[in-house]
Amino acid sequence: MKFGKIFKKQMVPEWVEAYMDYNGLKRILKQIHSYNHSKLTRVASRVSQQAEALHRSFSGLSFHHRNSEHGGDIEDQVITVDTEVHQQDDSHRNLYKTKFLKKSEEGSEFEESFFKKLDENLNKVNRFYREKVEEVLEEAALLDKQMDALIALRVKVKKPDASSNTNLEKHPSDKVVVDETSDDSTIRTPGSANRDMVHGIDRTSIPEEEASHIVTDIVPVSRTSGNEEEDGSGDKQDLHEILERVKMNEALESPLSTLKGFFGDSKEPVSKKGLKKAEEQLRLVFSEFYQKLRRLKEYSFMNLLAFSKIMKKYEKIASRNASRNYMKTVDNSLIGSSDEVNRLLERVEVTFVKHFSSGNRREGMKCLRPKVKRERHRVTFFSGFFSGCSIALIVAVVFKIESRKLMEKDYGTAYMANIIPLYSLFGYIILHMLMYSANIYFWRLYRVNYTFIFGFKQGTELGYREVFLVSTGLAVLAFICFLLNLQFDMDWKMKDHNTLPEVIPLGLVTIVLFILFCPLNIIYRSSRVFFLRSLLHCICAPLYEVTLPDFFLADHLTSQVQAIRSLELFICYYGLGEYMQRQEKCQRHGVYNVFYFVVGVIPYWLRFLQCVRRLCEEKDSIHGYNALKYMLTIIAVIIRTAFELKKGRNWMIMALVSSGVAICMNTFWDIVIDWGLLRRHSKNPYLRDKLLVPHKSVYFAAMVVDVILRVAWMQLVLEFNLKSLHKVAVSTIISCLEIVRRGMWSFFRLENEHLNNVGKYRAFKSVPHPFHYYDDDETDDKDD
Repeated sequence: MKFGKIFKKQMVPEWVEAYMDYNGLKRILKQIHSYNHSKLTRVASRVSQQAEALHRSFSGLSFHHRNSEHGGDIEDQVITVDTEVHQQDDSHRNLYKTKFLKKSEEGSEFEESFFKKLDENLNKVNRFYREKVEEVLEEAALLDKQMDALIALRVKVKKPDASSNTNLEKHPSDKVVVDETSDDSTIRTPGSANRDMVHGIDRTSIPEEEASHIVTDIVPVSRTSGNEEEDGSGDKQDLHEILERVKMNEALESPLSTLKGFFGDSKEPVSKKGLKKAEEQLRLVFSEFYQKLRRLKEYSFMNLLAFSKIMKKYEKIASRNASRNYMKTVDNSLIGSSDEVNRLLERVEVTFVKHFSSGNRREGMKCLRPKVKRERHRVTFFSGFFSGCSIALIVAVVFKIESRKLMEKDYGTAYMANIIPLYSLFGYIILHMLMYSANIYFWRLYRVNYTFIFGFKQGTELGYREVFLVSTGLAVLAFICFLLNLQFDMDWKMKDHNTLPEVIPLGLVTIVLFILFCPLNIIYRSSRVFFLRSLLHCICAPLYEVTLPDFFLADHLTSQVQAIRSLELFICYYGLGEYMQRQEKCQRHGVYNVFYFVVGVIPYWLRFLQCVRRLCEEKDSIHGYNALKYMLTIIAVIIRTAFELKKGRNWMIMALVSSGVAICMNTFWDIVIDWGLLRRHSKNPYLRDKLLVPHKSVYFAAMVVDVILRVAWMQLVLEFNLKSLHKVAVSTIISCLEIVRRGMWSFFRLENEHLNNVGKYRAFKSVPHPFHYYDDDETDDKDD
């Protein structure tokens, strides 16, 4: 595989714009190569006329021979790299500028533009790397304080009487010294070889039960000389003082914490349960911080490798030995010489293994470096096998219906109208999973970082093959049950046992629910738990904090109204004994009709509550408008459902008006807000500045299809006279079209979210810290 493809594959998707523009530099090298080739062609035509001129011209163009004899002199004469020092925010910033010394030669403007672009990329990479290193150093300092609080809390919970008496003298070498005079702002920690530290804190020699607070001083070099003895007088602090300066961060993430926060602050004494929660939260913080450090290290390595590769290509094309001189500058720059990330990686590993893995390095590293999920051949095999079986079963079902001429008999239409709603539930689920599988395939194809956006744990996320396998497996199971239903109903031998076929759909639902809630580690347990947790957050809205997976799932539930009503039908059909008469008379029950209204509104109501919660937390008016959109949709669904049950011209007019308003609002929100399209002054007219799909026509087609499928929602209100299709079939087809529309919406919604992350270089999720220092509030007040 060529390096350009490897380089692109290894990029952090959200940092793409911060990487070296390898392909752009290659394009300039192609221009240099084309010019040199045309130059040689012109010389060769002249040489063919005069043999003596041929010798002189050829000797003048023998760059390889000339460079091999005087390689060092030629290299010194090709380029010189100047370093300009800029003062910014009490620190030094180096900017590199290369001077090309062969401007007098013909065609030198191409090489000059090459080095100009190369300098721009080097400065860009160094600037971005510096910003990220400063971020991780600040975060490391915060983790210091978090670890101090955790150790103090452990001592208090395990030995309550020891917290007020335990103290420890801080060793002078525990100071973290920041050298302000250095361009790289390097950190020097004396005696750090045998320490368990994140940012200079010595914890390895302290028993965890007797640990006490160690304050890490971050002081400039200019302030450290001559003051160490004076500072040593205040180096003793007991754990009671630490805990007085710290409080637990009570994030409103659960229903109980939300209710407590709503009705007032209720402080509870710290217990083992609270300690365990803090440990788990800090464990996640360390894990995410470690992944950030690893990505930053990979970023440095891949860019250094890209600079080396592009300079070798330049040497080969231009026949100039400038690589050694320029790479020396690259190696001496921040990205080539900084070692802060490597040191932080080592310190985080030691700290994590000791305090979160009970000293077991193997288990600790397994948490910090989860294995990348490998594609299994058996998944592909069974996906194809189940797909073939599904197609064969579809053919068998059609053949069975046609061979018995079921639709031509009197009871045929009534029978199909009775059985289709029961099995359509599985059809909706299968179609939704197939759309999700297709979305994953295209997200990966266009490098949309969906695993980060959804917050999947590395190594547990499902690929499109796994999702396709589950959907085809469920399809095989559903078609087998449907075929058995037809066989038993049509077989004269089973006439005396006519209730048996009616129980088959109930058995299928039981199997699906058992697999979904199965606690055993089978059939992608981690993904099932993730789905159930998000579903619980949706159902309990607004008591849970709203995250992207939660409102993304709630949006998808709004497209599965018919599937949810099918579940209601199962409850009525089997709970009230309708299956014994093989007649669906649920609409004659008043309770069923009431819940028919409620079920149709529930998904939109949950989404409305999520918007209200986000409006209260984030104070962003966009969530208020979004809540208004869902309220209009709720009104439209209620009026439309009333028309469906009661009929009447007045209800029809009200349903048309309310549905039309809701469709206009929802369509505008889909295209403009969720997809970020229809920007008149963007680089791509009526689209947006950045597009991942190379063909612009795809976006215009998607907008047209979205409008058409939104309008199709009004089909049942208009009640077109479709004699060839039963009303149940029409409802099923429209519901399937809505699922297809939702799948298309999902791709562009996550594409827009990914591009927003790219614009902000947001590649890692923000995990809240378990502890909060009152000193931070005072500092913020002073800053204000």
